[in-house]
Amino acid sequence: MLIPFIVITETISNLIQPRILAVHLTANIIAGHVLLTLLGNNRPSIRHKLIAVLITAQILLLILEAAVAMIPSYVFAILRTLYSREVN
Repeated sequence: MLIPFIVITETISNLIQPRILAVHLTANIIAGHVLLTLLGNNRPSIRHKLIAVLITAQILLLILEAAVAMIPSYVFAILRTLYSREVN
């Protein structure tokens, strides 16, 4: 009685999961870019002494963004491989 419902649920889950992971990865990348853009737009309104601090903060955030992007990318690649093995 429940078997058709479970089959439908699993099929939908297998079809949607890679798209959800792609959206998650894209959101992480966009969030980092928005943060860097917001910090970069404040440059004209601050004093010259703070520009070095702002540039250092942007470089550190860029390194953090790269590190944060690597983790979801790795998880996305691993899970995509696992899902493709399940489907095929």
